[in-house]
Amino acid sequence: MYLIRLDDASEYMDINNWGKIEILLDKYNIKPLVGVIPKNQDESLISVYKKDEKFWQKVKNWERKKWEIALHGYKHVYETKCGGLNPINLRSEFAGVSLERQKDKIREGINIFKKRNINTRVFFAPSHTFDKNTIIALREESNIRIISDTIANDIYKKNDFYYIPQQSGKVRNLNFKVTTFCYHPNEMNKKDFLELENFIKKNKEKFISFKKISLKNRKYSLYDKLLKFLYFSKRAIKNYKKGKKNG
Repeated sequence: MYLIRLDDASEYMDINNWGKIEILLDKYNIKPLVGVIPKNQDESLISVYKKDEKFWQKVKNWERKKWEIALHGYKHVYETKCGGLNPINLRSEFAGVSLERQKDKIREGINIFKKRNINTRVFFAPSHTFDKNTIIALREESNIRIISDTIANDIYKKNDFYYIPQQSGKVRNLNFKVTTFCYHPNEMNKKDFLELENFIKKNKEKFISFKKISLKNRKYSLYDKLLKFLYFSKRAIKNYKKGKKNG
Protein backbone atom coordinates (compact mmCIF):
# COMPACT_ATOMS: atom_id res chain seq x y z
CA MET A 1 0.00 0.00 0.00
CA TYR A 2 1.42 3.36 -1.08
CA LEU A 3 0.76 6.81 0.36
CA ILE A 4 1.84 10.26 -0.82
CA ARG A 5 2.91 12.96 1.64
CA LEU A 6 3.55 16.56 0.60
CA ASP A 7 5.73 18.73 2.86
CA ASP A 8 6.10 22.46 3.46
CA ALA A 9 2.81 23.93 2.31
CA SER A 10 2.57 27.49 3.58
CA GLU A 11 1.86 31.08 2.63
CA TYR A 12 5.39 31.08 1.17
CA MET A 13 5.72 28.29 -1.38
CA ASP A 14 6.29 27.59 -5.08
CA ILE A 15 2.75 28.20 -6.36
CA ASN A 16 3.49 26.77 -9.81
CA ASN A 17 4.91 23.50 -8.49
CA TRP A 18 2.07 23.06 -6.01
CA GLY A 19 -0.37 23.64 -8.83
CA LYS A 20 1.37 20.96 -10.91
CA ILE A 21 1.34 18.38 -8.13
CA GLU A 22 -2.34 19.07 -7.45
CA ILE A 23 -3.25 18.59 -11.12
CA LEU A 24 -1.19 15.38 -11.27
CA LEU A 25 -2.70 13.82 -8.16
CA ASP A 26 -6.23 14.85 -9.12
CA LYS A 27 -5.70 13.22 -12.53
CA TYR A 28 -5.21 9.84 -10.84
CA ASN A 29 -7.58 10.53 -7.94
CA ILE A 30 -4.80 10.28 -5.37
CA LYS A 31 -5.51 12.09 -2.12
CA PRO A 32 -2.31 12.88 -0.21
CA LEU A 33 -1.35 14.01 3.25
CA VAL A 34 -0.33 17.69 3.15
CA GLY A 35 1.90 19.18 5.83
CA VAL A 36 0.87 22.79 6.47
CA ILE A 37 3.21 25.15 8.33
CA PRO A 38 0.91 27.31 10.49
CA LYS A 39 3.22 30.33 10.90
CA ASN A 40 6.11 29.98 8.47
CA GLN A 41 9.21 31.95 9.51
CA ASP A 42 11.77 29.78 7.69
CA GLU A 43 14.08 32.22 5.88
CA SER A 44 14.90 29.59 3.24
CA LEU A 45 11.25 29.78 2.19
CA ILE A 46 10.03 33.29 2.96
CA SER A 47 13.07 34.88 1.31
CA VAL A 48 12.46 32.96 -1.93
CA TYR A 49 8.68 32.95 -2.42
CA LYS A 50 6.16 35.76 -2.40
CA LYS A 51 3.33 35.53 0.11
CA ASP A 52 0.31 33.73 -1.33
CA GLU A 53 -2.71 35.68 -0.11
CA LYS A 54 -4.98 32.85 -1.25
CA PHE A 55 -3.08 30.11 0.57
CA TRP A 56 -5.64 29.31 3.27
CA GLN A 57 -8.38 29.17 0.66
CA LYS A 58 -6.31 26.51 -1.10
CA VAL A 59 -5.99 24.54 2.14
CA LYS A 60 -9.78 24.58 2.56
CA ASN A 61 -10.13 23.42 -1.03
CA TRP A 62 -7.72 20.52 -0.38
CA GLU A 63 -9.76 19.64 2.67
CA ARG A 64 -12.97 19.63 0.61
CA LYS A 65 -11.33 17.24 -1.84
CA LYS A 66 -10.67 14.84 1.06
CA TRP A 67 -6.95 15.55 1.21
CA GLU A 68 -5.61 14.96 4.73
CA ILE A 69 -4.23 18.13 6.33
CA ALA A 70 -1.40 17.73 8.84
CA LEU A 71 0.11 20.11 11.36
CA HIS A 72 3.68 20.45 10.08
CA GLY A 73 5.45 21.99 13.04
CA TYR A 74 4.83 25.62 13.92
CA LYS A 75 7.30 28.12 12.44
CA HIS A 76 9.56 25.61 10.62
CA VAL A 77 12.57 27.18 12.33
CA TYR A 78 15.21 24.87 13.82
CA GLU A 79 16.30 25.46 17.40
CA THR A 80 18.50 22.45 18.15
CA LYS A 81 20.85 19.96 16.52
CA CYS A 82 18.96 17.00 18.02
CA GLY A 83 17.62 14.03 16.10
CA GLY A 84 15.24 12.90 18.83
CA LEU A 85 13.30 9.65 18.42
CA ASN A 86 13.60 9.65 14.63
CA PRO A 87 17.09 11.04 13.83
CA ILE A 88 16.74 11.32 10.06
CA ASN A 89 18.44 14.71 10.45
CA LEU A 90 20.35 16.35 13.28
CA ARG A 91 18.29 19.53 13.42
CA SER A 92 14.92 20.15 14.93
CA GLU A 93 12.16 22.60 15.76
CA PHE A 94 11.03 20.19 18.51
CA ALA A 95 13.56 17.55 19.61
CA GLY A 96 15.64 18.83 22.51
CA VAL A 97 13.27 21.74 23.18
CA SER A 98 11.62 22.07 26.61
CA LEU A 99 8.18 20.57 27.15
CA GLU A 100 6.58 23.94 27.89
CA ARG A 101 7.96 25.50 24.73
CA GLN A 102 6.79 22.53 22.68
CA LYS A 103 3.33 22.81 24.22
CA ASP A 104 3.27 26.47 23.21
CA LYS A 105 4.18 25.56 19.62
CA ILE A 106 1.50 22.90 19.32
CA ARG A 107 -1.16 25.05 20.99
CA GLU A 108 -0.42 28.09 18.81
CA GLY A 109 -0.29 25.98 15.65
CA ILE A 110 -3.65 24.40 16.44
CA ASN A 111 -5.15 27.82 17.22
CA ILE A 112 -4.10 29.12 13.79
CA PHE A 113 -5.77 26.12 12.18
CA LYS A 114 -8.93 26.66 14.22
CA LYS A 115 -9.13 30.33 13.21
CA ARG A 116 -8.96 29.19 9.58
CA ASN A 117 -11.50 26.42 10.23
CA ILE A 118 -8.94 23.77 9.33
CA ASN A 119 -9.30 20.35 10.96
CA THR A 120 -6.34 18.10 11.57
CA ARG A 121 -5.69 14.76 13.20
CA VAL A 122 -2.08 14.24 11.96
CA PHE A 123 1.28 15.73 12.92
CA PHE A 124 4.75 15.52 11.47
CA ALA A 125 7.74 17.63 12.45
CA PRO A 126 10.12 19.55 10.20
CA SER A 127 13.09 17.34 9.24
CA HIS A 128 11.22 14.35 10.76
CA THR A 129 12.65 15.10 14.22
CA PHE A 130 10.66 14.99 17.44
CA ASP A 131 11.05 13.56 20.94
CA LYS A 132 9.05 12.29 23.93
CA ASN A 133 8.11 15.83 24.92
CA THR A 134 6.55 16.33 21.49
CA ILE A 135 4.27 13.37 22.17
CA ILE A 136 3.29 14.80 25.55
CA ALA A 137 2.67 18.24 24.01
CA LEU A 138 0.44 16.76 21.30
CA ARG A 139 -1.52 14.78 23.89
CA GLU A 140 -2.05 17.77 26.19
CA GLU A 141 -2.60 20.52 23.62
CA SER A 142 -4.43 18.79 20.76
CA ASN A 143 -6.63 15.93 19.66
CA ILE A 144 -3.93 14.69 17.30
CA ARG A 145 -3.12 11.02 17.78
CA ILE A 146 -1.52 10.20 14.41
CA ILE A 147 2.11 10.83 13.47
CA SER A 148 3.43 10.45 9.94
CA ASP A 149 7.03 9.32 10.45
CA THR A 150 9.47 6.66 11.70
CA ILE A 151 10.77 3.53 9.98
CA ALA A 152 8.53 0.46 10.14
CA ASN A 153 6.91 -2.18 7.97
CA ASP A 154 3.34 -1.21 8.80
CA ILE A 155 1.21 1.16 10.85
CA TYR A 156 1.63 0.62 14.59
CA LYS A 157 0.33 2.00 17.85
CA LYS A 158 2.39 3.11 20.82
CA ASN A 159 1.17 4.97 23.92
CA ASP A 160 -2.16 5.94 22.34
CA PHE A 161 -0.52 7.27 19.16
CA TYR A 162 -0.69 5.71 15.72
CA TYR A 163 2.46 5.90 13.64
CA ILE A 164 2.23 5.77 9.86
CA PRO A 165 5.77 4.98 8.70
CA GLN A 166 7.54 7.21 6.16
CA GLN A 167 10.41 5.48 4.38
CA SER A 168 11.30 7.20 1.11
CA GLY A 169 11.77 10.62 -0.46
CA LYS A 170 10.75 9.41 -3.90
CA VAL A 171 8.62 6.73 -5.52
CA ARG A 172 10.18 3.29 -5.94
CA ASN A 173 9.16 -0.30 -5.43
CA LEU A 174 9.49 -1.17 -1.76
CA ASN A 175 8.21 -4.27 0.01
CA PHE A 176 6.76 -2.68 3.11
CA LYS A 177 3.10 -3.29 3.95
CA VAL A 178 2.65 0.49 4.13
CA THR A 179 5.02 2.87 2.35
CA THR A 180 4.83 6.66 2.50
CA PHE A 181 6.62 8.60 -0.24
CA CYS A 182 7.50 12.09 0.99
CA TYR A 183 7.74 14.90 -1.57
CA HIS A 184 8.66 18.57 -1.22
CA PRO A 185 6.85 20.25 -4.14
CA ASN A 186 8.86 23.44 -3.62
CA GLU A 187 11.99 21.53 -4.64
CA MET A 188 10.61 19.32 -7.42
CA ASN A 189 11.86 19.56 -11.01
CA LYS A 190 10.55 18.29 -14.35
CA LYS A 191 12.25 14.91 -13.88
CA ASP A 192 10.66 14.45 -10.46
CA PHE A 193 7.19 15.04 -11.86
CA LEU A 194 7.76 12.65 -14.77
CA GLU A 195 9.10 9.88 -12.52
CA LEU A 196 6.20 10.31 -10.12
CA GLU A 197 3.57 10.14 -12.85
CA ASN A 198 5.17 7.13 -14.55
CA PHE A 199 5.29 5.28 -11.24
CA ILE A 200 1.66 6.13 -10.47
CA LYS A 201 0.58 4.88 -13.91
CA LYS A 202 2.20 1.51 -13.24
CA ASN A 203 1.11 1.19 -9.62
CA LYS A 204 -2.12 3.16 -9.34
CA GLU A 205 -4.01 0.30 -7.71
CA LYS A 206 -1.54 0.27 -4.80
CA PHE A 207 -2.15 3.90 -3.79
CA ILE A 208 -4.65 4.71 -1.07
CA SER A 209 -6.02 7.89 0.49
CA PHE A 210 -4.84 8.78 3.99
CA LYS A 211 -8.48 9.11 5.02
CA LYS A 212 -9.14 5.49 4.04
CA ILE A 213 -6.30 4.04 6.08
CA SER A 214 -7.25 1.42 8.62
CA LEU A 215 -5.49 2.33 11.86
CA LYS A 216 -4.20 -0.77 13.56
CA ASN A 217 -3.52 -1.51 17.22
CA ARG A 218 -0.36 -3.30 16.13
CA LYS A 219 2.73 -3.16 18.33
CA TYR A 220 6.15 -2.16 17.05
CA SER A 221 7.66 -5.54 16.16
CA LEU A 222 11.13 -7.07 16.12
CA TYR A 223 11.00 -6.87 12.33
CA ASP A 224 10.26 -3.14 12.57
CA LYS A 225 13.26 -2.74 14.89
CA LEU A 226 15.46 -4.60 12.40
CA LEU A 227 14.29 -2.36 9.55
CA LYS A 228 15.03 0.72 11.64
CA PHE A 229 18.51 -0.58 12.51
CA LEU A 230 19.33 -1.37 8.88
CA TYR A 231 17.99 1.97 7.66
CA PHE A 232 19.99 4.07 10.09
CA SER A 233 23.11 1.92 9.70
CA LYS A 234 22.98 2.42 5.93
CA ARG A 235 22.38 6.14 6.43
CA ALA A 236 25.34 6.41 8.82
CA ILE A 237 27.67 4.68 6.34
CA LYS A 238 26.46 6.95 3.54
CA ASN A 239 27.02 10.08 5.63
CA TYR A 240 30.48 8.83 6.67
CA LYS A 241 31.52 8.26 3.06
CA LYS A 242 30.14 11.64 2.07
CA GLY A 243 32.03 13.36 4.90
CA LYS A 244 35.24 11.53 4.04
CA LYS A 245 34.92 12.52 0.38
CA ASN A 246 34.27 16.17 1.23
CA GLY A 247 37.09 16.16 3.79
